[in-house]
Amino acid sequence: MDLLNTLVDKGLRRELPTREEALAVLATSDDELLDVVAAAGKVRRQWFGRRVKLNYLVNLKSGLCPEDCSYCSQRLGSKAEILKYTWLKPDEASQAAAAGVAGGAKRVCLVASGRGPTDRDVERVGKTIEAIKEQNEGVEVCACLGLLSDGQAERLKDAGADAYNHNLNTSEATYGQITKTHTYADRVDTVQKAHAAGLSACSGLIAGMGESDEDLVDVVYSLRELDSDSVPVNFLIPFEGTPLAKEWNLTPQRCLRILAMVRFVCPDVEVRIAGGREVHLRSMQPLALNIANSIFLGDYLTSEGQAGQADLDMIADAGFEVEGAGTTTLPAHRADALAAARAAAGQGPCGSSAAEAGCGSACGGCSGHEAVPAQAPVAASAPVTAGAPAQAPAGDVRPDLVAVRRRGAGTDLAPNA
Repeated sequence: MDLLNTLVDKGLRRELPTREEALAVLATSDDELLDVVAAAGKVRRQWFGRRVKLNYLVNLKSGLCPEDCSYCSQRLGSKAEILKYTWLKPDEASQAAAAGVAGGAKRVCLVASGRGPTDRDVERVGKTIEAIKEQNEGVEVCACLGLLSDGQAERLKDAGADAYNHNLNTSEATYGQITKTHTYADRVDTVQKAHAAGLSACSGLIAGMGESDEDLVDVVYSLRELDSDSVPVNFLIPFEGTPLAKEWNLTPQRCLRILAMVRFVCPDVEVRIAGGREVHLRSMQPLALNIANSIFLGDYLTSEGQAGQADLDMIADAGFEVEGAGTTTLPAHRADALAAARAAAGQGPCGSSAAEAGCGSACGGCSGHEAVPAQAPVAASAPVTAGAPAQAPAGDVRPDLVAVRRRGAGTDLAPNA
């Protein structure tokens, strides 16, 4: 296809494709799908070889968020039966992080529910970052705490944070349809604050909320304009008890096309398959590794992922290798640009570690509202069922496909890593 040849050439040169070309990727047929994946794979290998970066989420504070994000199981008014607990202590968070690092994770992503951190919250997270780095040599830490106030990004950087995540989630034109308690501009401002502080900026999207192809292209172009080092691609997990519980709009093929479009628009950044990959990509997850160079290991914030060992087996079986702590994730030109930004912000050339990518979560990152004590742990929910339909009938709620997290942080059960 002339389209794919053009996109590969542009990706190898870091040239921005036209909007029409990006839309054309999303419009390709199933017969063309493997060609699309192969083309995106050429761009991926140019900048990241066959490495896969592993990231591990630690949910520092879960549930009872005052924001009304329609996609989130922790939202105001959510009836999803998720774990709810207040802040983990630094040693508890460090212990949870160590499980992920032992499983091969290079980066730990610290997430807390709510609108945004208070100064006390920033101090608390700073102590947690210090504890994690003291006990896990060489680990990278990304914070995801919601909307930042002036000076907070700098304080997180001084405490040892390497990156900050705050997702745009969807296009500016449709943002008001999924959230009323804050604006798209608020999110852009937080990403810019992270950049200005010398933190590696991580910002991504959520696909599957009923958005159009144009919305997807809009948000990805905005992410490129923001110059995010890392773009997590979340696929909506339709939690029962949330307004989007019946939004089953994705197929594995659709997910692959979305990932490919992101890779073509953002050829030299860390593209991460984030929340929802097990639910929506299912048996096509290994194929997606030809496009994305990063995944989360194990569980997510409030939902379960597949077994950590299954992730490692999948990477090896697909012919990829786990990226080691001594390897720089980003291509040299991006790593150099990040080092220059850190130097300009008053930080050393490498920050607290050799970090340069970011984290992401399906909730998009929020903090600041105290939650109730942890619920008593119960048996893990059933995993995704074999033979599940490629796309659920419109209007159906599918609790059988979404396993709520009942282990790891906030429980007495061992984490999945």
